[in-house]
Amino acid sequence: MKTLNELLRANIRDLKPYSSARNEFHGEASVFLDANENPYKAPYNRYPDPLQWELKKKISRLKDIAPEHIFIGNGSDEAIDLLIRAFCEQGIDNIVSITPSYGMYQVSADVNNVPCRKVKLSNNYQLSADALLDTVDEHTKIVFLCSPNNPSGNLLDKVEIYKVLKYFPCIVVVDEAYIDFASSPSFIQELLSHPNLVVLQTLSKAWGAAGIRLGMAFASEEIIAVLNKIKYPYNVGQPTQEYALKVLDNAAQMKEQVKEILAERSKVAIALRDIPSVKHIYPSDANFILVKFEDANATYQYLIEKKVVVRNRNSITLCEGCIRITIGTPVENQTLLCALKEMQS
Repeated sequence: MKTLNELLRANIRDLKPYSSARNEFHGEASVFLDANENPYKAPYNRYPDPLQWELKKKISRLKDIAPEHIFIGNGSDEAIDLLIRAFCEQGIDNIVSITPSYGMYQVSADVNNVPCRKVKLSNNYQLSADALLDTVDEHTKIVFLCSPNNPSGNLLDKVEIYKVLKYFPCIVVVDEAYIDFASSPSFIQELLSHPNLVVLQTLSKAWGAAGIRLGMAFASEEIIAVLNKIKYPYNVGQPTQEYALKVLDNAAQMKEQVKEILAERSKVAIALRDIPSVKHIYPSDANFILVKFEDANATYQYLIEKKVVVRNRNSITLCEGCIRITIGTPVENQTLLCALKEMQS
């Protein structure tokens, strides 16, 4: 791997970060007159902890990784954007992602005026490390790999990911938004062996907290320090931090809900086989199923008319004819299946 100084943009390497009042003072006090806050309307009159240490300590215990290896952001999208801003010189450097995959890698690259090269997955949505490595060049700074992948739902082959980690000398991001639904362990356990690895996770999926917009990046202390250096001072509000702490107290409940969702996923997949317009059901390691229909556009429109909202992926690479179906409650899933059966009559 190249050194961090070699990878960073020069202006980021030399940047003196903003120092907030809550950065400069740590600890308890009876009177706070340092941050120009309104003294009334406690507790939300005060700025939140800019580095979210209480929350990081809880995540640390759950993930078995030191707090210094954790970045907390406004969704995983903030970490994606910060990584591109930190390592990619506009108009010079590029990133590489797979396709089909999560669209924010492309969007964040476009916002930062950084080209995004895409490596097409195989017909069964698997990664070829050789094809990816053939796509990178001396200006490729970051590779983004979503596993389980969205919208295909499958885990990428770990052997291929390890090959990318071994032979690509810059940053490799493994986006694990759906990892809690998969049987495979997280790549977090590989961080100490691979200093170029960044793992993204979120509270939006298995933890059921999409509304608070909280994402996590796990990486070396050096990479986390860079993200903290360039993030906005108070990027995660106090109500979000408090709610996240409550959510993370219910790990047993999360695991039980995941178990229920996976059971429903199996039931929905089996029921879909009996619907004539369904042409293929792709295996899933996530909380959704990618399904190929005889006519995806017509099916999508019919479901909309029935007040059932799914995601039409018909125009996405390798997803022609496909609709992505999130697994809901048993009642919601039955409503979907009934609507699809009615469409056939």
